[in-house]
Amino acid sequence: MLPNQFHANSMSELLNLDQMREISGLEFMQGILDGRYPSPPIGKTLGYYLTEVAEGRVVFSGAPSFDAFNPMGTVHGGWYGTLLDSAMACAVMTKVPKGSIYTTLEYKVNIIKSIPQNRQIQAIGVTNHVGRSTGVATAEIIDAETGKLYATGSTTCIVMKM
Repeated sequence: MLPNQFHANSMSELLNLDQMREISGLEFMQGILDGRYPSPPIGKTLGYYLTEVAEGRVVFSGAPSFDAFNPMGTVHGGWYGTLLDSAMACAVMTKVPKGSIYTTLEYKVNIIKSIPQNRQIQAIGVTNHVGRSTGVATAEIIDAETGKLYATGSTTCIVMKM
């Protein structure tokens, strides 16, 4: 089993704001990776999970299932958008200090090509800047085996004191 693929998703509750106030964003993301903190349920729903965490960088891995396909038989754009938002915003979270949180203000998605059903991918999110009030990040969805580029994204997040 890969890190955090299933064990943290079996927890029924997420951390509350009081608990989050006591740890940095990097500690929070590392806690999700190693199973000390629960994963967001959206990952289980959409078939991706956290596999790497470092300051300013996160990686999600997974594969779109048939349930993520649109009527034309390709992966729905919302799947790309949600995965890219997760990677970019979580990269920002790794640089948020103790006592602060973030939320996405806006994001942009560029779909390069369709991901084949059940193809293993990685979404790599990297920060460009995280300050007292804003965070900027980018991400790519690539084929886990070949490195082929499927999509890119960019985001601006707001960083807030709790």
